[in-house]
Order: sequence, then C-alpha cells, then structure tokens
Amino acid sequence: MWQDTIPLAATAAVLQPSDPIPDDAVPQLLESYEKIGFQATSLGRAVGIVNRMRKWRLSDEPIAEDEAEEYRSPDIRSQTRCNIFLGYTSNLISSGLREIILYLVKHRHVAAIVTTAGGIEEDFIKCMGKTYLADFHLDGAELRKRGMNRIGNLIVPNDNYCKFEDWLTPILDAMLAEQKETGNVWSPSSFIRRLGKEINNEESVYYWAYKNDIPVFCPALTDGSIGDMIYFHSFRSPGLVLDIVQDIRALNELSRKSRKAGMIILGGGVCKHQIANAMLIRNGADYSVYINTGQEFDGSDSGARPDEAVSWGKIRAGAEAVKVFADATLVFPMLVAATFAQGSTS
Repeated sequence: MWQDTIPLAATAAVLQPSDPIPDDAVPQLLESYEKIGFQATSLGRAVGIVNRMRKWRLSDEPIAEDEAEEYRSPDIRSQTRCNIFLGYTSNLISSGLREIILYLVKHRHVAAIVTTAGGIEEDFIKCMGKTYLADFHLDGAELRKRGMNRIGNLIVPNDNYCKFEDWLTPILDAMLAEQKETGNVWSPSSFIRRLGKEINNEESVYYWAYKNDIPVFCPALTDGSIGDMIYFHSFRSPGLVLDIVQDIRALNELSRKSRKAGMIILGGGVCKHQIANAMLIRNGADYSVYINTGQEFDGSDSGARPDEAVSWGKIRAGAEAVKVFADATLVFPMLVAATFAQGSTS
C-alpha cells in the first residue's frame, strides 16, 4: 500500500534549499587558478594584471619635478586612468564573444579598439541577419551550392551579405558626397564611426563605440566584404578616399599621451602588432595580456610571447605581461567576469 507522505530520508536528500552563490564566486575561482599550473596559472595571472590596469590612477604615483601643470591637480590625477587598448580578430565578432566585447565598449572599459575588416562588418551584418551554430566538418562544396559561408563551426548565409550591401551602398554615396562638398577625406576610424552612427542599433559594438566616443582602428579595412563594396562602388562612383595616415597618427598619439597603457589582445595578426607597435612610441606598454593559440617556432608575431615584444620596446622591461595559450572563446568570458564585471574599481 502506498504511503501518503514522502519519506523523510528522501526529502532530506533532494529537497533541501541550496546556499546562495556568493557574488565573488567567479573571482575566487579564478584566483585559485593561479596555483593550478600550466595555462590555468597564466589565466589567473591575467586576471590580476587586468585588475591592476583597471585600478591604477595617476594619483597612485608621486608628482614628478617636471610634471606638467595640468597633471598637478589632485582631482585630475585621481581621474587619470590607464588607457586599455583592446585588440581582437574578426572570428571573435562572428562568435558569441561579440556580446562580451559589446559589454566592455558599452560600459567604457576600453580606450581604443584595433580589429580587422571582418571584426567590423560582421558586427553590422549580425544586426541584419542571423549567424548559425553548425559544425566544423560540413562539406565546403555543398555549402557553396546552398549559399552558406562557414566560419569554423558557424554558418553565415549569403543573404546576410546582400542585406549588408543594400545598407552600406547608400551610406558610401552619402560619404562621397560629403567628401566632395567639404574637401575632407575619411579615415578608416571615421568611416567606422559613421557606420556605428548609421546602424543605430544597441546590439552593435560599434554603435556603442560611436555613442561613447571610443576610436576603432582597422588598418586592413578593405580586407573583407567592406573592401568588396568599396571596390564595386569605386566603378559606379569613383573618388572615395580612406586615409590611413590619419589613423596611424591618431593611434600612436593616443598611446604616446597615455600616462599608463595596457594591452588586451585576443588572437594575432594585424590587431596584435598594430597595438604593440603603437606602444613602441611610448617606450612600451605597462601591462599586457595576450590570449591566443599561436606558437613561436615559426617566428610569427602572432605566436610570439610577450618577452619578444620587450626586445622591440613594445612592452617595457619589468612590465606585467602574460600570454594565455588558449582559445579566447573559452577563457575571455571568465576573465571579464572576474575583472570588468566586478563593478567599480574605486
């Protein structure tokens, strides 16, 4: 005969309320990583370095004898922070890491961004159509027949790029007309800023970069769909100019004038070296965190460890620097959760 009540032993086993998860659970977890070894230790060190980037204020330093008058004010010194330069490759915007990057830009946690062409256009394209989770092993020829483009285990339909072209073409027309009227040519960063304004969509990283006046540099802006659109546009309406000299001056000057500078670089290639090279102008970065899977045996800059950058003067001797050998989609969300997501640094 069935009992009318649940056995006390069963109730005690499965129906007890859980303890609340503390707000500092993630930081505590990643602090423990530093003692595990291998790449867990590197990730734990990266958390500490990023937190020290965030915490630093000029007021932490004694006033030098030759200090400029504007930096002698206690209020100015307490408000002068480390400028954080964020770099990432295009595939990370194609992935769900885009929303982590958006969080950083929306909340003004970075001073400048350097990325590649895909890192720009894929953000806008995602505002117009969906990117789908798929598989690394789908047949390329079959995908081509179906109008599907594979990025790792993600799929982007051709229709998304058609929508992007329909949106971008009239903007290019307007930018060319403004250039002819004013005589002022565009730079890649002013081009990206304009697109961030035009998209007017809070799901876009570059909408928030526009709103928060965070410069976005893309030295290889034509290396992707944007370049295709500019190519076709140059036949229909020639004359649009993108001046890269304006941007190298702006990026290098931002680096030079930074009282402290930190690099957080996800991946390699153009975005990694462009930021590191800008650090050379100020005799090296003060803080550096690299996250990528590149190896150094082939001599590539993408795979190089921070110590190689020290030899070039791109990271200061004795500066805090670490490379985490890992896929950024695995570890960067945890890094942000343990650092930028922890609220005020004051």
